[in-house]
Amino acid sequence: MTTQATASGGGLVPLPVPVVLVDDHHLFRTGVRASLDHRVTVVGEASDVDTAVAQVHEHRPPVVLLDVHLPGGNGGGGAEVVQRCADLLTEGVRFLALSVSDAAEDVVSVIRAGARGYVTKNIAPSELSSAVVQVAGGDAVFSPRLAGFVLDAFGASANDIAVADDELDRLSKREQEVMRLIARGYSYREVASELFISIKTVETHVSAVLRKLQLSSRYELTRWAVARRLL
Repeated sequence: MTTQATASGGGLVPLPVPVVLVDDHHLFRTGVRASLDHRVTVVGEASDVDTAVAQVHEHRPPVVLLDVHLPGGNGGGGAEVVQRCADLLTEGVRFLALSVSDAAEDVVSVIRAGARGYVTKNIAPSELSSAVVQVAGGDAVFSPRLAGFVLDAFGASANDIAVADDELDRLSKREQEVMRLIARGYSYREVASELFISIKTVETHVSAVLRKLQLSSRYELTRWAVARRLL
């Protein structure tokens, strides 16, 4: 029987989640492979753009752990890999950037290309495995405080902002606080710590926010908040 876990977006994800690991440093790939827990299994590796594209097309994994700066190809790095695998995005292949860089231009370039999330390499091993599971389930995942950079990748019209004001009126002040932190990629535990409330209370607020805004997942919530410049 296949073990499953429920991502915060509500979808059932078969475990372990197969991933292709892309990074140009062999020692780093070895370390990541060793640190991932039982929920994730590495089915392929690559160290440059062209090999990465080939591996992703061969394995078609639910998640690709992708470094932003890679040699090869046309010099576009991780963003180029995502662009050259655009035909697989509709088939459920999702990209999670894993980089030492927290520069706005790196975050924006890979998200514009189509990546579903971005975490930095100082992430704890257990949190990285959780991020993979969340992305596989359809969520967007960002290291705290990086999600704001995604604002540069999406435009917001005056109408969007007016609609956002109306939609925000549906949320209580506390629900708005929770919404912004969740949309920025904070975990439930981090939100609870930030707002001095219990994890169960966070879950209750998130459910209320998704219901009131007629959204179905954290990924949709992040896109909703980014498009309205609420982060």
